[in-house]
Amino acid sequence: MTEQTRSAFRRFLPLIIFALIATVLVIAMTKIINGDLRVREVPSPLIGKPAPAFVLPELYGRGEVSDKDVKCGATLLNVWASWCFACRQEHEAMKWLANNGVRIIGLNYKDKPEEAKQWLQLLGNPYLKIASDFDGRVGIDWGVYGAPETFVIDGRGIIRDKHIGPVDQQYIEEKLLPMIKDIESVSKCEA
Repeated sequence: MTEQTRSAFRRFLPLIIFALIATVLVIAMTKIINGDLRVREVPSPLIGKPAPAFVLPELYGRGEVSDKDVKCGATLLNVWASWCFACRQEHEAMKWLANNGVRIIGLNYKDKPEEAKQWLQLLGNPYLKIASDFDGRVGIDWGVYGAPETFVIDGRGIIRDKHIGPVDQQYIEEKLLPMIKDIESVSKCEA
């Protein structure tokens, strides 16, 4: 390789690297949009393990919400926020689940309480209790990447599943409802 060829190659190397990275990102995004890349199926190291302990203030100031609240039979812990567009997409599914007897505890994630309350007043409240995770520290313990995320917890407090992204009808019918039916309630409590 001549010195002139090497110089030209060095000059265009950043452009070549950028083009390669952009190509990989475009391919990955296309697969995500087309459903070929299952982002929602990222395995969680918490599945099969006890739910992390937490105590947070309740959104409406009626006391506290803790890990004890998710250890009362089949329970969903739904991570949501008023700033989250995908949470709005899944909200009708959460209301349908609540109206059909599924216990749902909300984890309001990195949100302003007044905006969260306004969002619930506008769209409806499917939650038995709502924990306010203002700074996201509890979310870190639960391995939350962002909102929405939904955890399925059994009556012994063991995490049985984690769903990343909006809960949709396919997930409800194919995985969530059969899983809830399989979970035996070890204890009951009032939420």
